[in-house]
Amino acid sequence: MTRVARLGPDLGDIIRRRRELAELPIRQFASMVGISGPYLSQIERGLRAPSDRVLHAIADSLRTTADVLRREAAPDGEAPLAVLAAIAADPRLTARQRQALTEVYLAFVRSCEGGKPESDRPGG
Repeated sequence: MTRVARLGPDLGDIIRRRRELAELPIRQFASMVGISGPYLSQIERGLRAPSDRVLHAIADSLRTTADVLRREAAPDGEAPLAVLAAIAADPRLTARQRQALTEVYLAFVRSCEGGKPESDRPGG
């Protein structure tokens, strides 16, 4: 199977990055979600799309929501993905620190979905 060209990260990329941020091996995470390791691998590589039930189970296991995962996978999610990758790659951080930084960063990004923070908007 081949991947379709895309503009930004896909849902599988987001799931994989979040799993790696939580320092969960693929088999352990698949078990937590209630699916097989090969199926999770296919989801992460963009070869299969998870059902709504599976996506919700993945989100629950990652302590987030399916809507947040979908939003991160939107085509304009490239900048957030770069920041998430930097957080995940920093060896000075513990798993808990990575998770906290990720949650705070994503909360800030969601709070300024119009593109600019409130203080940079006219009248803000």
